[in-house]
Amino acid sequence: MPTQSALEALQHLRDPHTFQWYVIPLFAFVVYVYAVEVERKNWNVLFAGLAFWGMDWFNEIWNSLVFHFTNFAPVWGAPGKSAFELLIGLNIEISFMFAIAGIAFAKMLPKDKKMKILGLPNRWFFAIVNSIFCVFVEVLLNAVGALTWDYSWWNASVPFLIFIFGYMTFFVVSYWVHDMEKVSRKIKTTGIIYAVDIVAILIFGVILGWL
Repeated sequence: MPTQSALEALQHLRDPHTFQWYVIPLFAFVVYVYAVEVERKNWNVLFAGLAFWGMDWFNEIWNSLVFHFTNFAPVWGAPGKSAFELLIGLNIEISFMFAIAGIAFAKMLPKDKKMKILGLPNRWFFAIVNSIFCVFVEVLLNAVGALTWDYSWWNASVPFLIFIFGYMTFFVVSYWVHDMEKVSRKIKTTGIIYAVDIVAILIFGVILGWL
């Protein structure tokens, strides 16, 4: 039996009647952010941002599958008001936020890959600190009911899984792509991430209707 929060999220899932016009300027802003990096030929930041966004989509897909197979609840849900709910735990506002966040977090990286901060390689330092920050934001969102958690092993009292699988993997992959020497390798790696996402959406969403 689905939880109340899961049922609330399902009521608005991909409902076109919830559309709001503010989605258009948000989309334009995302395009502008990426256009700036293309104009500057800042491929490190550009592909780091895309990798970050692609990793979020991967997470949201398996989160939706958890709900499908349990018929209880997703690991996290987004039942609140939204201009468009893409998946049970992902609305259009969250998706655009992650698209921009990947760019912003990549810009924090020092040019010197070998520089250490508090004894840690700076990439790992920023991955850890930024993951902790993101978990803190999620706790706040959960506190106001915008983001729901229905499992005892995924909540504010047990933040380790949220830290590792909710965010740390995003940053590790994003920074890894950022530091790749060849643009062709960045393209290939990012392309694989999105290929997995697209195939999963086609199979589990379009064909099987599980998402």
